[in-house]
Amino acid sequence: MRNRQIRKEAPFHLMILPGMLFILTFSYIPMAGIIIAFQKFVPARGLFGDQKWIGLDNFRYVMDLPNFIQVIWNTLYISSFKLVLGLAIPVIFAILLNELKNEAIKRSVQTSIYLPYFLSWVVLGGILIDLLSPSGGLVNMMLKSFGMEPIFFLGDNKWFPATLIASDIWKNFGYGTIVYMAAITGIDPGLYEAATIDGANRWRKAWHITLPGMRMVIVLLAVLSLGQLLNAGFDQVFNLYSPQVYQSGDILDTFVYRIGLLEAQYGVATAVGFFKSIVSLVLISSAYYFAYRFAKYRIF
Repeated sequence: MRNRQIRKEAPFHLMILPGMLFILTFSYIPMAGIIIAFQKFVPARGLFGDQKWIGLDNFRYVMDLPNFIQVIWNTLYISSFKLVLGLAIPVIFAILLNELKNEAIKRSVQTSIYLPYFLSWVVLGGILIDLLSPSGGLVNMMLKSFGMEPIFFLGDNKWFPATLIASDIWKNFGYGTIVYMAAITGIDPGLYEAATIDGANRWRKAWHITLPGMRMVIVLLAVLSLGQLLNAGFDQVFNLYSPQVYQSGDILDTFVYRIGLLEAQYGVATAVGFFKSIVSLVLISSAYYFAYRFAKYRIF
């Protein structure tokens, strides 16, 4: 019986194998490089060469940098808004889209909002730079037509974080909407029919049937997203920011990029990355615990 079960499940395990090898190669094996965080690393001596061990000095050096607290705040501020809005807006849009009765319009809307997800931030960055230009950008030309002053969205510390958040939501909410639409299709249609017989209107059915039916998917994506709280989007920020908005737009990933690759302080950059990994592990573990504690959600 046991051998029969193994033979039956073998194709599924083989399907998982490429993903496991990918994770092993690019996520687990490179973890050996964590030792650099505790060394005065000299690349010429090799990863396991005769390096000088300095304990927690790299961590102390980072904590003493005058702009490190600001970088942490920028990361948390930007990623928190991305996380909350990135969960709420696709849920709302999926529910509204589900209420459309015309299938042709529904498919057209789904396709149009999903397209930006396939564009890289290199392409979108160039588009946004042109659209938001204070001199000839389409957005500022519209503002001028209403008698308003042009706004330097990508060069003003007051507007830059909001620009990052809004553009990230615009790019990614289509993917989340598709995921939630798939969850809605799994809800028993009989529940809607029973609610209709009881006199429930569309909003009542959405609140009492659609939203609870999406609960497990929402919890899953929330748990996975919380582990990325310190990842505010390197690709996006790197393609849009400039030194004049470092005060409000510099995040941990761009901070590590400049210290590690541009200034060649590999030990310091690894220390920041190690700090991020520890915090992310604590966050995702806590999120999973509370999801199980209050929503009875379990992955296995």
